[in-house]
Amino acid sequence: MSRDNERLLRLLERLGPEARRSLFDFAEFLASRVPARSAPQVAPRAPGETVIQAIRRLNRAYPALKRHRLMPQVERLLAQHMMDNRPAAEVIDELEACFAAEYRVAEGD
Repeated sequence: MSRDNERLLRLLERLGPEARRSLFDFAEFLASRVPARSAPQVAPRAPGETVIQAIRRLNRAYPALKRHRLMPQVERLLAQHMMDNRPAAEVIDELEACFAAEYRVAEGD
C-alpha cells in the first residue's frame, strides 16, 4: 500500500460518521473533475525500427506508466536482443505487449 493510501486510512479512522460522509462527498467531487484517461495513441512501428527506438516510442505512447514497474521486463528483453541475438521484431512485439499489459493493470488501480 502506498504512503498516501496509508495516510488517508489513518486520517479516515479518526473521523466520525458525518465527517466521513463529507470527506467522501468531497473526494467524489474531486474525482468527477479529473478528465478520463484516453486510450494511448501508439504510433505504428517504423520500418527497420530498433529495440531502443521502440522503447522510446512506447514511452511516449504511455507517459503515465510507472517506469519502475516496467524496467525489469524491458531490461530482460533488451538483454535478450543484445546478448542472445534475439530478433528485434520479436523483442519489439513483446515490448508492445508488456506496455499494453501494464497499461491495463494501471487502469484497474
